[in-house]
Amino acid sequence: MRLRAEQLARHLGSELAPVYLVSGDEPLLLDEATDAIRRAARDAGHDNREVMEAGPGFDWNSLLAEAASFSLFAEKKIIDLRLPGGKPGREGGQALAEYCGNPPPDTLLLLTLPKLDRQQQNSKWFKSVEGRGVVIQVWPVELANLPDWIGQRMRQAGLQPSRDAITLLAERVEGNLLAARQEIEKLLLLHGEGPIDAEGLAEAVADSARYDVFDLVDSALRAELPRSLHILDGLKGEGVAAAVVLWALHREISQLAAIALETARGLSLDHAMSRAKIWEKRKALARQALSRHKPARWLSLLDSCQAADAAVKGADPRDPWMLFEQIIARICSS
Repeated sequence: MRLRAEQLARHLGSELAPVYLVSGDEPLLLDEATDAIRRAARDAGHDNREVMEAGPGFDWNSLLAEAASFSLFAEKKIIDLRLPGGKPGREGGQALAEYCGNPPPDTLLLLTLPKLDRQQQNSKWFKSVEGRGVVIQVWPVELANLPDWIGQRMRQAGLQPSRDAITLLAERVEGNLLAARQEIEKLLLLHGEGPIDAEGLAEAVADSARYDVFDLVDSALRAELPRSLHILDGLKGEGVAAAVVLWALHREISQLAAIALETARGLSLDHAMSRAKIWEKRKALARQALSRHKPARWLSLLDSCQAADAAVKGADPRDPWMLFEQIIARICSS
């Protein structure tokens, strides 16, 4: 069965299929579809999750072995199989067709691939997946439809944008959906929920124009402690909300923590950064920061972000800006 991405949420509200295939070249929409499937599977009791990456040299027998393995506690599981190259090859195609011929009852197989060409869609393995499970092909948002997509996302976030505000934001992100989501999150922190026009959007963006939170994060990743603290002081002096600073720090730290954990488990750094959707121009910066700290440090920094969040919300008596200084100093340290 094939579904459009917008039909997925309704489908997941009913009985889950044993196999899902999600393909496409739009990172944000691909991630959102696979996240929704994993979340629905967890809600249905699939608490165990086995992640596999079918790169060069992958042993396809391991997929069938994992499917045949029996949990002592009879727990449901997810096999999260990523095919970064998009083509399973002859051996992989046979394994997928065999799996779909008799999928285990307590296992959900989630396949994630780049955009599939016509030849792949006519293959035996694809027909087996389509016949047994659900196929979702994710398509990029056309530029002509981008304002409508942005407007819908803004309204879902609690904003009530004017048409001019939507147009202005669409022009700023230039078709990058990940950037659009980040801008909406940032705008919500700066402006809050409710009506917003183009002038209000421009003012919210300008609030942190001189000392930018993204400059703060990049400077910390480069281990430029004096400059980082100078930017932080500037942000505070210009009245930038502490929640905005925390959002930027937490977003970067959580991303790097995930990469550090995956590389510690044996995944290559390049693959881990690709899965985390690190932009090409930021990969060198991420490598620099990751080379300084082990996973435990990044996880500890996430705990520090939680403490800062409590301080921002008034649940912790400490000054959040002091906690930001401590977080930045630890990121910069070697």
